[in-house]
Amino acid sequence: MKAGNVRYRTLEDIPESVPIFPLSGALLLPGGQLPLNIFEPRYLAMIDAALSGKRIIGMIQPRFDQEEGEEAELCEVGCLGRITSFAETGDGRVLITLQGICRFRIVKELGTRAPFRQCKIAPLRADLDEADESEVDRAALLRVFRAYLDANSLEADWDGIARAGNETLVNALAMMSPFGAAEKQALLEAADLKTRAETLIAITEIALAKDEDGFEGSLQ
Repeated sequence: MKAGNVRYRTLEDIPESVPIFPLSGALLLPGGQLPLNIFEPRYLAMIDAALSGKRIIGMIQPRFDQEEGEEAELCEVGCLGRITSFAETGDGRVLITLQGICRFRIVKELGTRAPFRQCKIAPLRADLDEADESEVDRAALLRVFRAYLDANSLEADWDGIARAGNETLVNALAMMSPFGAAEKQALLEAADLKTRAETLIAITEIALAKDEDGFEGSLQ
């Protein structure tokens, strides 16, 4: 997996511990790009620390069954991202882009004097290899995506979609999907690309059915 100027080939290329950014509803997937607007002091400190090291941050969601807060329990699985762009706004904020490297499981949270949380992690080795794109049902994915766009009076860059490979397409659609935190976590934890595509199709079909019934909800 390549992120920015760095290629991550083996587990040895991944740090054993990383700063953690808990953010509900945010989904980063391997190869995907996630823009972030950073303004809280503890996370500004996190960005400074990451930039002085390997530029890697672990994106993860707080668990859904509790109130969000500084010490909220975390989901077990997140995704590592490398900072590939950084800009200061002049009003105390920074704008960054994270490019996804691989998913990880939390081994344990580390005690630290830093204002941000840090965890020892176990990266998922399979994400560093090329994904098997051949088993993705592209036609079914595009069919349900078009139905969702039509139902919500939205448009898409179909020329760009036609040029995208299956991995890029599946992960991009998953990351931009307007679904809730539980759905985003299900997409993140999908075992492989084929399963992620099938999960995205199923979630979108549920959303379309609820729209037809005039009911809004989520998988939570």
